[in-house]
Amino acid sequence: MNGNISTILIVDDDPANRETLLSMLEPEGYQLATAENGWQALEQAKTIQPDVILLDVMMPGMNGFEVCRQIRAEQKLAEVPILFLTALDDHDSRITGIAAGGDDFITKPFNRHELRTRLRTITQLNRFRKLLDERKKLEDAHRQLLNAYDQTIEGWSRALDLRDKETEGHSQRVTQLTLALAKAAGLDDETLVHIRRGALLHDIGKLGIPDSVLLKPSNLDEDEWELMRQHPQMAYDMLYPIEYLRPAIEIPYCHHEKWDGTGYPRRLKGEEIPLSARLFAVVDVWDALTSDRPYRPAWSAEQALAYIHEQSGKHFDPYVVELFLGIHH
Repeated sequence: MNGNISTILIVDDDPANRETLLSMLEPEGYQLATAENGWQALEQAKTIQPDVILLDVMMPGMNGFEVCRQIRAEQKLAEVPILFLTALDDHDSRITGIAAGGDDFITKPFNRHELRTRLRTITQLNRFRKLLDERKKLEDAHRQLLNAYDQTIEGWSRALDLRDKETEGHSQRVTQLTLALAKAAGLDDETLVHIRRGALLHDIGKLGIPDSVLLKPSNLDEDEWELMRQHPQMAYDMLYPIEYLRPAIEIPYCHHEKWDGTGYPRRLKGEEIPLSARLFAVVDVWDALTSDRPYRPAWSAEQALAYIHEQSGKHFDPYVVELFLGIHH
C-alpha cells in the first residue's frame, strides 16, 4: 500500500477486459497492475501486496476460484479483498467463490458507476482495517514494553532485598499487603499500578548507603543515622528523572514520615504525607515486626497488631490503622 493510494491488481485473460477496467479506474487515481493468468496473478500479488484484487473466474490453466484459494493460503495476502469478475450470474459460482475466500462479485459487462463505488467502499474499509491492525500492534508493543518495565522493577526489588539482607520475599509481601490495603481504601486501578511500583522500590534509596552502614550489626552512631536517613531523598533523586516512575515516587520518598511530624526526611505531618505512603508505613512496620531479625525473633501477630494500634495518631494515620486492623480481623 503506497501512502493513501490504493493498489489494485486486475487479473483477466482477455486483453479487452483488462483495457476496459484500466480505462474505468485510471481516472480514480488508483495504482493499477495487471496479470493475464493465475500464475502471473500469484507472483504479482506476492510482489506488490495489492489492496484489492479484481479476479476473473473463467481463465485457462488455473481458474479464478483456484487462484483465490492459493492467495488465501499466503499469510501476507490472506486479508486482501478479492472481487470476482464473472459473466456467470448463477447461484453455484457465487457459492463456490465465497467458499474459495472471495469477498464479492462484479458481473460483466461492467457498470462503471457500480465498479467505482464498490471499489471506493472496499478500499476505504480495507484502509480502516489496516489502521486498526496497526493500532493493535502498537498497543501490543506498548503492553509488552510495560511488562518488561515491571519485570525489571521486580528484579531490582529482589536485588535490593538481597543486599539489605531482608527476609526472603519482603518486598513482594509488603507490596501485596499494601495493595490489599489500598483497595480497602477504595483507590482506583491506575493509582494501584503506581502504588505497586512504589512499594516494590520502597528502599531503592538504600543503594546510596555504604555497606558499612547498611549492614552494620550493632547500633548506628549519630553520623551513620544521619546518612541512613538520607535514603528517601536518594530514592527521590534516582526515580524522579524516570518519567514513568515519577507517579510511583511517593512511597520511596515518604514512607519514613510519621503522622505526628517526627519522621524523615521532611518531617511531614498528618495529611501532608501522601496516602500511599501512610498505607505503606503500617504494612512495612507490620512485616518487620512479624519477621525474624538477627537481633530478635519475630513478634506474634497479636503483639504486632497491639503495637500498630498503640501507634495510631503517633507514627500512623488513625484511619489507616483502622483499615489495617479491619483486614486483619
